Amino acid sequence: MEAAVGAANWVVGMVLNKLSDELMAGYMASRELGLNMDQIKRDLNYMLALLQAAEGRDIADNLADLCNKADEAEDVLDELHYFVIRDELDGTREATPDLGDGLGAQLQHARHAARNTAAGNYWLSCFSSCCRSQSQQDDTVTGNNRNSSMAISKTEEHDQSGANGHIQESLFDRVAMSKKIKSLIQDVHSLCPPISDLLQKCSPCVPPSMERPNTSSVITQNKLYGRDAIFDQTMEQLLKGGAMHHTQNYIMSVLPIVGPGGVGKTTFAQHLYNDHRTKQHFTVMIWVCVSTTFDVTELTTKILNSLNATESQGTNIRESSLDQLHKSIQDKLKSKRFLIVFDDIWEHDFSKAASTKRFSKTEWEKLLAPFGTGETNGNMVLVTTRFPKVAETVKKGANQVDLHGLEPDEFWDFFQLCAFSETQDDNDKEKLFDIGKQIAKKLKCSPLAAKTVGPLLRKKPTRKHWMEILEKEEWLKQKDGDDSIITALKISYDYLPFYLKKCFSYLALFPEDYEFDSLEISCYWDSIGIINSSGKNDTIEGIGSQYLNELYDNGFLMKGDDNHYVMHDLLHELSQIVSSRECANINYSSFRADDILPSIRHLSITIQDKYTESFKEEMEKIKKRVDIRNLRSVMIFGSYRSRRIANVVRDTLNEIRALRVLFIFMNSPHSLPDNFSKLVHLRYLKIGSPWGFKVCIPSTVSKLYHLKFLDLKSWGGSNNNLPNDFNRLINLRHFLAKKEFHSNVPEVGKMKCLQELKEFHVKKDKIGFELAQLGQLEQLRGELCIFGLKNATREEAIEAKLKHKSNLSKLRLDRGGNREKNTSSSSSRTQVVSNENQDDDIILDSLQPHSNLTELSIVNLGGGMAPSWLGSNIIHLDTLHLDGVPWATLAPFGKIQYLRELKLRNIVGMYHTH
Repeated sequence: MEAAVGAANWVVGMVLNKLSDELMAGYMASRELGLNMDQIKRDLNYMLALLQAAEGRDIADNLADLCNKADEAEDVLDELHYFVIRDELDGTREATPDLGDGLGAQLQHARHAARNTAAGNYWLSCFSSCCRSQSQQDDTVTGNNRNSSMAISKTEEHDQSGANGHIQESLFDRVAMSKKIKSLIQDVHSLCPPISDLLQKCSPCVPPSMERPNTSSVITQNKLYGRDAIFDQTMEQLLKGGAMHHTQNYIMSVLPIVGPGGVGKTTFAQHLYNDHRTKQHFTVMIWVCVSTTFDVTELTTKILNSLNATESQGTNIRESSLDQLHKSIQDKLKSKRFLIVFDDIWEHDFSKAASTKRFSKTEWEKLLAPFGTGETNGNMVLVTTRFPKVAETVKKGANQVDLHGLEPDEFWDFFQLCAFSETQDDNDKEKLFDIGKQIAKKLKCSPLAAKTVGPLLRKKPTRKHWMEILEKEEWLKQKDGDDSIITALKISYDYLPFYLKKCFSYLALFPEDYEFDSLEISCYWDSIGIINSSGKNDTIEGIGSQYLNELYDNGFLMKGDDNHYVMHDLLHELSQIVSSRECANINYSSFRADDILPSIRHLSITIQDKYTESFKEEMEKIKKRVDIRNLRSVMIFGSYRSRRIANVVRDTLNEIRALRVLFIFMNSPHSLPDNFSKLVHLRYLKIGSPWGFKVCIPSTVSKLYHLKFLDLKSWGGSNNNLPNDFNRLINLRHFLAKKEFHSNVPEVGKMKCLQELKEFHVKKDKIGFELAQLGQLEQLRGELCIFGLKNATREEAIEAKLKHKSNLSKLRLDRGGNREKNTSSSSSRTQVVSNENQDDDIILDSLQPHSNLTELSIVNLGGGMAPSWLGSNIIHLDTLHLDGVPWATLAPFGKIQYLRELKLRNIVGMYHTH
């Protein structure tokens, strides 16, 4: 129920945000819609209030209509926004507000009305197909107009070559759009009373119990399978009082054991606790199960009661002040070496009590206060947790222990223990080994997964029964009891705030073992509306990185190589389970279309370069089972040269219209779906192609005005040309591509949101490559290389505004070309060189970067001396490369405080340094 309410809140909030957009404000306040917009905003705000009241009440089924209607409203407003952007680009007023009552306004209204009448009032889609025949296009219009939301009357064909043919430019129909918006207003208005009535009739639901099972120090699994090396290393730390500071004698060290749910942290700690070496070393040993509620007084009372029990006092403390409890513990432990285990610490407070019951650094230090004042060294506190953030907080004087799944051979031994009974005949066991090993592989080396599936297998040790369990993955469906794998994993998910649940669930679309890059995931989350960066100081990238870190802190991700994140296989399974109504992640060789729910809005397909007829058949079924037109994400992973695979993918996706995200692979000019040019909602486009194939970037890309993220890192096509009007992508933030693409964008200054521009070439003979183009790109970050500065002027250098680009970290300033080498008289040649140097001096002095710059390269640029700003003005510079600079006087390197690398190359004529 909470998920349904959260989803409804989310989509309604997205519609409200869309209505508040500055570009939309004029249209929404127009004569045709002004009063209605006030009404829909009131209705949506009222709906949000109802949704807040709906929490804890069972009306999930009735919220489906609301979500669908909100999605539809978002699509319509997004399409209107598209035409407002196009007006801004073209200097037209097709989708702009009313012009008043003058002749111009009357003519425009008459023109829109005529279009609407001529079109037969169809609600047509935004763009027509790039390449189909007219009869095919007519079939599309009549077949799909019942669900599309665009108000288009007629198209004008422009002779611009797209990916597969001609582009047809759509004309905006104000009358049809206004009618559609008014219809949505009525629909949303009509949904409010039924939900309000239901809320009055429905009593609040009783929330499920969030209590975690209690644990004790008593060993529940006699043998510890695998883990021999890490067990010995941990035991050594216990006996030495920590391993991080051998030269320091800590009175008390804290050793955290971290791992996902079900990996065996408690079992590992129990074996450490009961090892004979531990019992010989520590005078006092105490085990405390913490779980989700971190109440310092309650935990301290448990410890004192355990101490009393070991001293045979038998008196249980029930009520006492924390001060009295601390003093009692100090007195009892003063001259004793102790081991205390805090098992299963959670970061969150899930009780309804005061917020002081939540784990925090302050509360942790308060709990440990009486343990750091004893007279003996080598005392140990052992902590088990599934949260890396908790481990980082508590760690002191010891190395953290990270537990993952067992090694495959060790896991197979443990699996046999769980799956076979002790009385079962060895010959009968061997007959099941082949199936058993397939099941064991599916369990991802998780001890809890083996414990979950074991009883199912032992119940009926036959090949038929085991094969059914393998095919149906029955262990993922066992949800009863605290020891089931899904219960163990999902309890962490249930505790997440709604926005992190959405973030986690959509990770299901990526393949297993995928290495998540912070930027890629942030772009994806933003494209489907999870990230709200409305705050002045918030950025999409910053919020996305924060969300990733929160998932890591909560144990849902692990840190891999090169600042990437990875997800444990079983957590990936969990993400697919919790997102199954919205997302489907399929493998081309093994999926069945019948397993996919018709309600999905996000689809990913992992493909290998091997065509099968079954793949084509199942994809045909998907077209019938799922509404392709309403998909929000389509993500193709893998590369393939097979034209037949490309054709199957294209034919399946031909009717896509509402996509926000598209990952696709092109191995021919005909690989793209027919509707590619209609994707006016698209925010994130990732295109790959095989190396050396004769394919080019589709020219229709420049019509996708909402596009914010374009990824061409996997582009291997032989043609690196971009559309001539690529600069119309005025919302593009990230252009991930090789340098040849970056240096080939004319009038790049129009793309004011752009954050990546690896190379810029100043060109005299081409319009749109003036150095001043950089002036409008205030959000550039990372690396920028400027070539051809011999073609720049002082005025252009000033207009480039490098000093204002605070996010640039690396900069290369390259004059380009060779300096004057003519065969004229010596005095004439000297005069030419002198003039060049003087010009270079002026230009270089005008290219002062921001003080945040950390790496600078200057090549063949400058005159008689270093620029005035090279010194104390760029205080964070740590790397400086000078190549071929004709400076007689070099820079004052001593004033560059943090400089650690200086490279001088091809330096001639220098006779003086500061």
